[in-house]
Amino acid sequence: MKFLSIFTAAALATATVLGGTAASAQDKEPIRFGLCFDLSKSYTFVSPQVAQAAQDLAKFTNKNGGIDGHPVEMIVRDHGNEPQRGVECYEQLKREGVFIFYMLSTPVTNAIVPRAMKDENILMQSFSGRGDAVDGEVFEWVFPVGPTYWQQAANDIAFIKNQLGGDLSEAKIGFMYFDFPFGQEPIEILKTLEEKEGFQLELYPVPLPGSDQSGPWSKVRRDKPDYVISWMLGGGHVVASKEMRRNGFPIDRYLSVDWINEVDIANIGTEEATGILRGTNVAGGQDHELIQGILDTLYANGEGSGPEKLLRDVHYNKGIAIYAVAIEAARLAIEQNGWPLTAESMKAGYESVKNYDAGGIMSPVTVTPQDHGGGGRTRVEQWTGETWEPLTEWSSDYGEVVWDVIKESSSTFSTD
Repeated sequence: MKFLSIFTAAALATATVLGGTAASAQDKEPIRFGLCFDLSKSYTFVSPQVAQAAQDLAKFTNKNGGIDGHPVEMIVRDHGNEPQRGVECYEQLKREGVFIFYMLSTPVTNAIVPRAMKDENILMQSFSGRGDAVDGEVFEWVFPVGPTYWQQAANDIAFIKNQLGGDLSEAKIGFMYFDFPFGQEPIEILKTLEEKEGFQLELYPVPLPGSDQSGPWSKVRRDKPDYVISWMLGGGHVVASKEMRRNGFPIDRYLSVDWINEVDIANIGTEEATGILRGTNVAGGQDHELIQGILDTLYANGEGSGPEKLLRDVHYNKGIAIYAVAIEAARLAIEQNGWPLTAESMKAGYESVKNYDAGGIMSPVTVTPQDHGGGGRTRVEQWTGETWEPLTEWSSDYGEVVWDVIKESSSTFSTD
C-alpha cells in the first residue's frame, strides 16, 4: 500500500505530504508513545537509529497535521538493557498517562509483558521479545507486528532447505547464538524443525559480550555444518568473520539474524564481507517515499532528530516501519472510535491494520485479533561487496509448525 494514499488521504488529510503546506499539529492533546530503550549498554548499535526514526516520523506527521489534528509525541528514556530499570521506566511513564510502550530489548520486554497485560496497556514488541506473543487471543495487549524470532528462524531453515535442493535429511545446521534470552529465543522452533525435517542441529552458545568466539568456531571446524545461522548483535558479527577466516568456514554459509547493518559490514570490511547472508524484515536504503519525505521536509531544513548519516542505516528503516504501523493503528483507532484515544481503541486500531507496508519499507502486514504479528514474512539478502541483494521474495514458511509451537507456549502464560 502506498505511503501517500495512507497519510495524505487519512492521517494527514489537510496536508500535502511531500513539501506540505498544512499548519503543524499543536493545539490538541498529544498522542504519546513511551520509548524505554537501551541507550547506554548492549543495544547502542540499534537504539539511536530507532529512536531517531521514531522522533523524525513524529515531527513529519505533526508538520502535516498530526493524526486528526493531534500531535504525536515520542518520550525517550534509557533502561540500559536492565529489566528492573525497564520496569521503572514503564511505571513512571504510566503514572504520567502513557499507555503505549516499546522496549526494544528481549529481556526488558519479557519483564514488562505481565505488567502490560494486567494494566491493559499497549506493549509494542516488533522485531524482539517472546515468539508466542503473536497469539492475540492470549497476549491481547502485546503487538509484535512483523516477524518474531521464531518465524525468522523458520524462514531461515526454509531458505537453507531450498539451497540444499529441497531435502534437509542429510544436512547439518549450526546455530551460533549469544547465550542470553535474545539468542536463546529461536532454539525451541529450531529443535521442532529438526525433528520435522531430519537435519542435525548443532548449538554453539557464545558468552557475552561475544568478543571470545574461539571455542564455538573451533567446534564448527570439527562439525563441518552446511550452514551456520547466527543470532548475534553488533560486534559479534565482526568477531565471527575473523573466526570464519581462521577456521576455514565459508562466509556465504553464514546466515545472520536481521541485526547486522552497514556499520557491521564496514567493520568486517566491505570486500571481506562479500557473500555474507542476512534474513531481514525491512528493506534498506533511502529510496522510499516516506524516507524521502522526511529528508525533504526535515533534514533539508536542518530539523532532523539526529545525524543524517543514520538514515543510511537499515536499523533506521526498522524504526520507521515500527512506528509507521503504530501511527496507522492510531489513525484507524481515532477514525473508528473518535477521541480520546485509549488503550482499548488503540488495540482495535492495531487489529484493523490491513495490507500495510509503510510505503514499501516492509512486507505488507495484516493484523487481526488472533494474529498480532501480521504475517511473519522475511527475505534473505546477500552482501555483494557494495550493497545488499535480495535472494528471495518476502515469504513466511512453516506457518503451521510455528503456530503449533506458539499455541503450546502461549497456553502456559500467566501474569502471576
